[in-house]
Amino acid sequence: MKLRTILFVFAGSLLFAASIIPADAKAKKSKTLPAEVSMSKQVLQDKIRGAWAGQVIGCTYGGPTEFKYSNFIPDEYTIDWNEHLIKWWYDHVPGLYDDVYMDLTFVEVFDKEGLDAPVESFAKAFANAGYPLWHANLQARYNILHGIMPPASGDWRYNAHADDIDFQIEADYAGIMAPGMINAATSYTDEIGHIMNYGDGWYGGVYVAAMYALAFVTDDIPFIVKEALKTIPSQSRYYKCMADVIKWWEKYPDNWHITWALANEKYGFDIGCPSGYNSAFNIDAVINSAYIIIGLLYGNGNFYRTIDISTRCGYDSDCNPASAGGILGTILGFNKIPEYWKLPIYEVEDRDFAYTDISLNLACKMSFKQALQVIEKNGGSTEGATVKIKIQKPQAVRFEQSFAGHWPIAKKEIKQTPFKMGEYKFEGKGAVLSYHFILPKPYNVSDYEANVEVWVDGKLYTTVKLPTSGNGQTREVCGIWDLPLGEHKVALKWTNKPDDINMVIDNINIFSDKPAPVKHVDK
Repeated sequence: MKLRTILFVFAGSLLFAASIIPADAKAKKSKTLPAEVSMSKQVLQDKIRGAWAGQVIGCTYGGPTEFKYSNFIPDEYTIDWNEHLIKWWYDHVPGLYDDVYMDLTFVEVFDKEGLDAPVESFAKAFANAGYPLWHANLQARYNILHGIMPPASGDWRYNAHADDIDFQIEADYAGIMAPGMINAATSYTDEIGHIMNYGDGWYGGVYVAAMYALAFVTDDIPFIVKEALKTIPSQSRYYKCMADVIKWWEKYPDNWHITWALANEKYGFDIGCPSGYNSAFNIDAVINSAYIIIGLLYGNGNFYRTIDISTRCGYDSDCNPASAGGILGTILGFNKIPEYWKLPIYEVEDRDFAYTDISLNLACKMSFKQALQVIEKNGGSTEGATVKIKIQKPQAVRFEQSFAGHWPIAKKEIKQTPFKMGEYKFEGKGAVLSYHFILPKPYNVSDYEANVEVWVDGKLYTTVKLPTSGNGQTREVCGIWDLPLGEHKVALKWTNKPDDINMVIDNINIFSDKPAPVKHVDK
């Protein structure tokens, strides 16, 4: 056997032995950081490499489980790992690494245009990239290609997925480029995060970036989780969820399932996402962020337990262990990630990620270069073989709330063409209409856009253009917001319908000003 194979088998044996030893999850005493931290450039590079590698490893580990369980994934479900697994995903399902190549879009713009690159550069690079997108990213791309630029492109009034997980999984770059400088890290989330998200959706990226920044300068995981939360406004639902998870971990340090259950009972519902509301599917940033810190806190510095618990929490179970693995990989540095986990990295570290010209090794080089620039920009020093980092005390970003004054009360199936739907009546103050096209096969028209007028209560509300193919597609006709509370009528007029294409309005999500009362019948 090759030496690396022998190491893989040996490390696997050690992993099993370690996994049967109960983890001590008790909170460490909180501490403060010094005003300045020094580290060698070699250590900084190793931590950056650990950040990117940890993200790839966590994403790969959770990949086979994504959205297979609406509950937590039981221990009886075996999650495979082998020395060629990352290469297999690179070869067969490269889209798994959207966590990484989305990050790299922003890393590349910083590399080409510098730290002060305008948000328009990031938005255009994102919108015109070749990768497929979903949810908030998909709607943001549609918005940008149709003239709605950031921050409007991520605002809930133009993007019903504003609170989704999208920016949370793409914000690693901001923490990696700002080691120890927590406020610098969050500053690099603002304009970019509002390309696709708002409110709690933005906060997911702010919190992840803040934890990465702290992970460079302390190995105290409870401190990192608590200190990073100071960047989030305390009145937000996002803050309250993370604070509760920390509180429950302190109360139940030996059983993550209890904390998982309490988090889901209180926060496990999706308000905005049209496909997530009133379904077992949940892409909301709040609950998925909770799964990141459940993994970090209960993992207690053990790489396997950290990514395994974040994965077994469920829902977006590749993205959550990717973030947890990246943060812990930063703490450990690449050299201290167990060989069992990083062995598959060696096969792919010089291969470009799908849809990019950037490999894992190149990403590390670009992030290192940017980290040195951010250190200097924020009063530190990078002369010689050592960097001196000016540590920042966390400051909360501004408060914003998606869907203010709106609450989902129903999802109604329509399943009719716009013509057969006619005037659809609903009771509330807002609505989101989802749709799909029925296209002839083969379909070769790539530049057609349906021109659809949206009429509300007999008045033209907006006109939208809906492409049948290409990057500019979307899944929702539009959102309708801030109507007077009461009965309303919505109608769609398709003004340029071809003979061979049809459209089906799938569902309408209806919003009121407060949750609908639950009626219980006691018989």
